Amino acid sequence: MLEKFLKQTEFNSLDEFCHNFEIIVPECFNFAYDVADAWAVEQPDKPALLWTNDEGAEHLYTFADMKRESDRTAAFLMKLGISRGDTVLMMLKRRIDFWFTILALHKIGAVAIPATHLLTAKDLIYRCNAAHIRMIVAASEENIIKHVEECLPQCPSVERIVATGGYHEGKWLSMDEGRNNAPQFERPAQVNNNSDISLLYFTSGSSGNPKMVAHNFLYPLGHIVTAKYWHNLHEGSLHLTVADTGWGKAVWGKLYGQWIVGATVFVYDHEKFTPANILAAMAKYKVTSFCAPPTIYRFLIREDLSQFDLSALEYCTTAGEPLNPSVFEAWKHGTGLEIHEGFGQTETTMTIGTFPWMKPKPGSLGVPNPSYDMDLLTSDGRSAEDGESGEIVLHTDKRTPVGLFEEYYHDPELTKTVHYDNIYHTGDVAWRDSDGYYWFVGRTDDVIKSSGYRIGPFEVESALMTHPAVVECAVTGVPDDIRGQVVKATIVLAKEYRNTADKEALIKEIQNHVKKVSAPYKYPRVIEFVDELPKTISGKIRRVEIRQKDAAK
Repeated sequence: MLEKFLKQTEFNSLDEFCHNFEIIVPECFNFAYDVADAWAVEQPDKPALLWTNDEGAEHLYTFADMKRESDRTAAFLMKLGISRGDTVLMMLKRRIDFWFTILALHKIGAVAIPATHLLTAKDLIYRCNAAHIRMIVAASEENIIKHVEECLPQCPSVERIVATGGYHEGKWLSMDEGRNNAPQFERPAQVNNNSDISLLYFTSGSSGNPKMVAHNFLYPLGHIVTAKYWHNLHEGSLHLTVADTGWGKAVWGKLYGQWIVGATVFVYDHEKFTPANILAAMAKYKVTSFCAPPTIYRFLIREDLSQFDLSALEYCTTAGEPLNPSVFEAWKHGTGLEIHEGFGQTETTMTIGTFPWMKPKPGSLGVPNPSYDMDLLTSDGRSAEDGESGEIVLHTDKRTPVGLFEEYYHDPELTKTVHYDNIYHTGDVAWRDSDGYYWFVGRTDDVIKSSGYRIGPFEVESALMTHPAVVECAVTGVPDDIRGQVVKATIVLAKEYRNTADKEALIKEIQNHVKKVSAPYKYPRVIEFVDELPKTISGKIRRVEIRQKDAAK
């Protein structure tokens, strides 16, 4: 399969990979037909997805199964009037219907909008009206059903609501019944052009209203690098990415690149995140490749890893936020495996990664993905020197990279605020060491300026995380009359420290600890203990909310 889309598939060194990697871009590429269905024709019994849940259920789906069920789903949706360019919102958690539905929408040429089940009626109203959503497909769970029904009176564009699991009360149509009674699927005459929108994500909203990130039909090809050269997958791989299907990370690790490579996707459908259960599932089903955000790793390393047989595990990766070196070392000690970090945005595929030919440096993002012409720009517009911080940008003057978003949906003015003069501005700051490895500093608005120093929150957070009292933390700047800003740490304490009587002594201890493991000027002069950190629905820390609360005091 890979040979269809790459001029060269195997590389012997990082240098060869960076210089010779090239994607072959077909005309009118459609992932559902050209990858999923192609496997069904070539190897119908090839395992595509192993679905399990926290109640002990399991089902292995072949590519022939995926073709059959996505065809039936597409026929049903077309019968309901969904056609090329129509927008369909999906709130399907980790149910198998997510894969059937997204493939079906691709086959129709419609726009798939994955969404988390945590959305409220208010969230749904904003999304439905902003994207003119015609249909909602949802898991038949009480909270989801309730919120969808509450939003409908203020969402005039929504014509149909479809539920999984046989649910069909009131206005709801049953996906199961519709699929079973659907007519024979016939592929539309004209499905899509490469530049058509196939996928739309609302950003997690770490600041302001969510933006509508629209990707075209070539986007899946951008994830070849994700799966083949970052996850290091092969046809015998069983890959688990921990992500709800409403997150962009789901298609990074649960669909596109994995199936292009020919790996099997492993799904653990759980209602409550329990670290021991995740580890037990990995051991039971012999997962070979694992990817999760650093937050998940932080909880996993607090388990006794020796109690789980992870001997089948070959490769581990992380993205979503920077990885603290202390977590890297703890996971390596417990499993013998290093974690290969990567970086990207909802607007991109992975733009920086730690590839198989590299020795991971704990805390480093890695090196640029050769699909992108990447640079670090200083505030005065120069390319940053080694050791100098700059904004991560992508040059698009020579070519539009496969994987870069097409636009903010129907909003050219907003698109121009980040993509102009043939440069896409990520808004993320990093620096490069003398070996070419990149290190994350923070968002452009997260960098703290104190007494002339520029301090990235991540470097202070990494130092804090090496203290046993700290489970999670967020570092922000607070105004100071003398220094301009000082460093503040908002900390979630480990259980054994929560009832400490002398909190002032603990604060002093943590401050001294940071002074020892980091530069003394970076230590947090202000520390606040909280029960939990404010986060987006995708689990990212909302530092902006902490800053807003501090400003209001």
